[in-house]
Amino acid sequence: MSSPALPLRTAPAATAAQTLRFQEKREALLQAAVAVFNERGVKGATLADIAGRVGLVTNSVTYYYRKKEDLAIACVLRALDLHDQLVAEAARQPDVATRVRAYLVGHAQALAAVERGEQPAVMQFNDMLALPSPQAEEAWGRYTDMYRQVRGLLKGPETAGIGRRELNARGHVLLSAALWLRVWLWQYEPDEYADLAAQAADVLLHGVLAGGRWPQEAASPEAGWRLLDVSDAAADAFLRAATALVNEQGYRGASVDKISARLNVTKGSFYHHHDNKEDLITECFERSFSVLRQALRLAAQAEGDGGARAAAAGRALVRFQLSAQGPLLRASATSALPDQAHRDTVRTTLHRLTQRMAGLLVQGVVDGSVRPLDTQMAAQVLVGGINAAAELHRWVPDARVDSAAELYARPLFQGLLVPAG
Repeated sequence: MSSPALPLRTAPAATAAQTLRFQEKREALLQAAVAVFNERGVKGATLADIAGRVGLVTNSVTYYYRKKEDLAIACVLRALDLHDQLVAEAARQPDVATRVRAYLVGHAQALAAVERGEQPAVMQFNDMLALPSPQAEEAWGRYTDMYRQVRGLLKGPETAGIGRRELNARGHVLLSAALWLRVWLWQYEPDEYADLAAQAADVLLHGVLAGGRWPQEAASPEAGWRLLDVSDAAADAFLRAATALVNEQGYRGASVDKISARLNVTKGSFYHHHDNKEDLITECFERSFSVLRQALRLAAQAEGDGGARAAAAGRALVRFQLSAQGPLLRASATSALPDQAHRDTVRTTLHRLTQRMAGLLVQGVVDGSVRPLDTQMAAQVLVGGINAAAELHRWVPDARVDSAAELYARPLFQGLLVPAG
């Protein structure tokens, strides 16, 4: 009769090996899932797509995560853990300026590590709310906590005179600037990321306008601008509804049913105006880019120096975001477009429009209305902030068109440390 001693002695080693293999395979699965979710969105990704990238069959994935949504929330929570760590490290700095700088530089260093293959890619938050319940509530709760921690980086003697409402808006500017880094830093070498992020922090803290300039409302050149002409109000209503839903839930989360329900119309009414959802979303991008283009065109033609014209474009666009015609489509929606050709076209157009903002800043540097800075980088900070204004209502529910310039555009152009008006 054989002794039971031998298997008892080897069991712990076998268990440890099995645990290690399980952890390695789960880690590979998470990394593959992040790549697929970032490319296709939560709604567009499938377990088969993810399984195929790690050499598993779909059924094997369920050994690690029972459903796609369980895998998605695991990726989101891992990303939030990293963001929380970056905020916590920045919070140890002694003042607002060094905290903001450390926060953005930390994000840039993490992105550089991913680019160099030293760290796994991080899940984007583009369509986090497209998750079903209860995963959506868990993700949003953690994201809200992260936002509050970021807002806390701005609290100090330098901002003692800034009220809670204004600080909420500025916290949104700072968080959005950090998340926007991945949109533009890829154009540079990874070893430049940290320095560029430090420069971006300086723009956020001190603005772009020279000498603390900010025109009175009566002198604002954009007062009579018309950024959008609507020939078909019913069709434009579908575009606005689709834009809002894509901003909230990503491309695939904005279904025809949800778009129609938001307008309280039938699906038949939807198809009366649009052949399919893909064409509708393409029109949403074209509509948003048209508004951006018109604001920058009118700013270039306006009287005044370069700084005043750049600020006028910024104010006009932030007001549009909060108007009945808004919002603009978030640039983050590009990650879940149906194919790479669409994504490349959208990103190229956004880059060109950002260059137009940079052109206004160059004119301002020449005429002295914009302080000396890297205008390409500063334009990215400004356009990213303008783009993020679509979500300002989440943190400042009573934000309105008439308060947009002072509440949001002014600190974006003058700096997060500018006293509240």
